[in-house]
Amino acid sequence: MPLPPPSPSGPPPLTALIEAPTGTPPDGELPELTPRTAYEELVGSASLLTMLAALPRFARLVVGLAWQASRWATIAGAVLRLAAAALSVFGLLAAARALTALLGGQPSPADLRAALPAILAVVASYALRAVVEAGAEAVNGRLTAGLRRVAEERVVVAASRVDLVAYDDPEFHEALVRARDVSTPFIDQGARQLIELTAAVVSLIAMAGTLGVLNPVLLPVIILSIAPQTWTALGNARRGYAVMVRTGSAKRRLWLLSDLLADRACAAELRAFTAQPFLMSQYRRLARALEMTQTGLAYVQARYQLVGRALSGIGVTVAYGLLAWLVATGATPLGLAGAAVLAIQSGRIALTRSSEAVNRLYEQSLYVGDYDRFVRAAADRTHTGGGRAVPGRPGTIAVHGVSFSYPGQPEPALREISLTIRRGEVLALVGENGSGKTTLAHLLAGLYQPDEGAIRWDGVDVATFDPWALRERIAMVMQTPARWPLTVRQNITIGRFDRSDPGHLALTAAASIGDVDDLVSRLPEGWDTLLSKKFKGGQDLSGGQWQRIAVARAVYRDAPVLICDEPTAALDARAEAAVYDTLRALGRGRTVVLITHRLASTRQADRIAVLHRGRLVEYGDHDTLTAAGGRYARMYALQARAYRD
Repeated sequence: MPLPPPSPSGPPPLTALIEAPTGTPPDGELPELTPRTAYEELVGSASLLTMLAALPRFARLVVGLAWQASRWATIAGAVLRLAAAALSVFGLLAAARALTALLGGQPSPADLRAALPAILAVVASYALRAVVEAGAEAVNGRLTAGLRRVAEERVVVAASRVDLVAYDDPEFHEALVRARDVSTPFIDQGARQLIELTAAVVSLIAMAGTLGVLNPVLLPVIILSIAPQTWTALGNARRGYAVMVRTGSAKRRLWLLSDLLADRACAAELRAFTAQPFLMSQYRRLARALEMTQTGLAYVQARYQLVGRALSGIGVTVAYGLLAWLVATGATPLGLAGAAVLAIQSGRIALTRSSEAVNRLYEQSLYVGDYDRFVRAAADRTHTGGGRAVPGRPGTIAVHGVSFSYPGQPEPALREISLTIRRGEVLALVGENGSGKTTLAHLLAGLYQPDEGAIRWDGVDVATFDPWALRERIAMVMQTPARWPLTVRQNITIGRFDRSDPGHLALTAAASIGDVDDLVSRLPEGWDTLLSKKFKGGQDLSGGQWQRIAVARAVYRDAPVLICDEPTAALDARAEAAVYDTLRALGRGRTVVLITHRLASTRQADRIAVLHRGRLVEYGDHDTLTAAGGRYARMYALQARAYRD
């Protein structure tokens, strides 16, 4: 389904986008707007019946979330809506009785007195219905807020627990954005529409019964007058959803460009390299393509909507013409004809409400289906382990024939890695950029699962451990640490926020690493200084200062396994020396894995693993590897020569 390139003369024909077969994109087409997955192709070719068949599942999902958000609000909302529908039916029947009495012939005072109870019943029913509907709106407000909270929480929980490798998959990002930013708002609307549909169906059944009593011939005519609009709305919903799926990647890219142009982290380099014109050209290119696509969609939807309304208008004309013919021929008395007019109007309103509710539910089900698929897919991509107990302090960590590939990459990141680390040892991972060091560290931390081979703690495969309990035994210093928009204290204690620390002795000891305590003393609010310029009173830190916070965070976690990925890359010489002294001290009772490009720090490591293109090419201590004259010896000599010169 290729998208025609934007044309300066007008919007692209969106019928081609929706109905044309898949083929090679024409010259000038944006690659971000072409279908890339089998799922996108399936959405574009699905029939309306196929989509409508998903409504029961949608209803179960929304009702289940609503029940979880507030049971009493779910029940009260349904009861009040049904009560409002029953009151409207009661009012119509009372109006029919009043009109029959008043229009059955020349009304007399006795007829007026006989019709008075029915008239009062009409007034009372409408007044009571207004009160009930106001109550229903209040309850729906409570239900909507709770439903949105529960739905958003499910997405956040699913995204935060999914295996790390999912974030290396572009399709996961696409699904996450659709679930979090597009689909979630439709869930609370879906609950409202389900209640509305139930009430409308009850009203419709009552109206149909009333028309059947007055004149059964009118009922099919009214249904036919609504059918074209229903068909149009369903088709337009499908077209809008197909465009949303097709343009999802482009919208994400547009949001990314917007962030790059406005984000503080990029502000200095944006100006220093005068990159604004280039990024703006990319932004305008995407924005123009999306604008033309949405404009074309609006044109197509308007055309179909016009046809549907015209056909519905013909149906209404036929209904009233038939009623006029029945009155003219004497087949229906004038009094019953007046009641029939009210019944026709009420029936059309009920049928329109029903069709509109179905239309909205159908459209919402498409988006909420993305939400449901994401939550279920995230659960499938979350490693749960076997629940086995994790050793408190592993004696050995053994890597046996481990291989690993990132999604969509033609070559494995690691190939058949085997090594052993013992408690109290420091293992250094060295190698060129892209050799697989960080990937191996993430595998050792339980963040990735091997494609082949196994990692064992004291002889037990870590895949059988509870992942949460396994990670509780590990502390990491990331290559690019997270800059949490929290206070200094929270940035350090976040990895063990529930740790008992009387007198803040552990916090003070961790802060002494890399002179974090000196940094805190110069901040305006000390430990309670907020580290984010995006909020009033917040402070920002340099890259080296953030690195010090990351090291202190890992030390405060006090885990038996410590993994450090370039922990001193942004530190000055004095801070770097302090960090390595601390790592050597920690290594006496822990297992330490160190990734570094500064080979002077590897001399004190017990074992050095040299990686090259995902393979372990050398393994031993510093003296053994330098004597062997291999890759490690050459890298070490190269760095040493730079210092000697």
